[in-house]
Amino acid sequence: MSQLDQLKQFTVVVADTGDFETLKQYAPRDATTNPSLILKAAQMPEYKFLVDKVIADGKTAGGDAKIRQIMDELLVAFGLEILKIVPGRVSTETDANLSFDTEALVAKAKRFIALYQRQGIGRERVLIKIASTWEGIRAAEILEREGIHCNLTLLFSFPQAVACAEAGVRLISPFVGRILDWYKKSAGRDFAPAEDPGVLSVREIYAYYKTFGYMTEVMGASFRNVGEILELAGCDLLTISPQLLGELKKAETPIGRKLSPEMARESKVEKISLDEKKFRWLLNENAMATEKTAEGIRLFNADAMKLEKFIAGKL
Repeated sequence: MSQLDQLKQFTVVVADTGDFETLKQYAPRDATTNPSLILKAAQMPEYKFLVDKVIADGKTAGGDAKIRQIMDELLVAFGLEILKIVPGRVSTETDANLSFDTEALVAKAKRFIALYQRQGIGRERVLIKIASTWEGIRAAEILEREGIHCNLTLLFSFPQAVACAEAGVRLISPFVGRILDWYKKSAGRDFAPAEDPGVLSVREIYAYYKTFGYMTEVMGASFRNVGEILELAGCDLLTISPQLLGELKKAETPIGRKLSPEMARESKVEKISLDEKKFRWLLNENAMATEKTAEGIRLFNADAMKLEKFIAGKL
């Protein structure tokens, strides 16, 4: 049995891609997308038909409004195609430049849901991706109360995870690989998977959630190597790139479960509560999380702007 098949026995495997052929090849339950992945997919010749159709359908609006409308509809169009392949959910990302605007994030999420529902897709099959800023978490809290489920992304720290759980967020995506990147650069050395700072971060969050009975799902994301993935075997979900899915499918070495609710409850963790001031202070005190959250928002926004230019060039 491949390591991928073994992993699926105790973790929900999610594909981190906008490429439909990859989804068919690895048969994940869910799929996640972001502006970077959609930009890459939109430029692939095999998806030209989809881009051209969305642009043709969206030419009725004018100016900047037209491009923004087409952007939203293109993200949903890829999501709709993905949902024809995966049996579970797709994550669709809100605009990075709205990351500090609670009201605008709520409005964008509702627009995405309306676009999906117009095509017959219920909200239970969609996760709205929002950056784990204080404003983003507040937007998710509002949306969750209305039955719109969220995936809080660009999450790099324990305080962000605690705030998400207290807000009743459906799912979080701690970015394992980007945490490792920061520590490798800071320490000037590499880390073995078992001591990987990104892996340890997810283990701490998972233990906290299971110990105190939070229903928020933990989905490790942004992996740099298979070792990180195997150290988190047993996590609620793991979203994995096509390259690493391929490595897992080729390998047959037996793997063991590293995380379970029972094991997590044996850990000694203390409950904390956060208001806005404490959240902002603890995030400020974590240089890695502060830098990586800001960097991630900037990078996603840059790719969204590239996608806008790509669409503008097609109009």
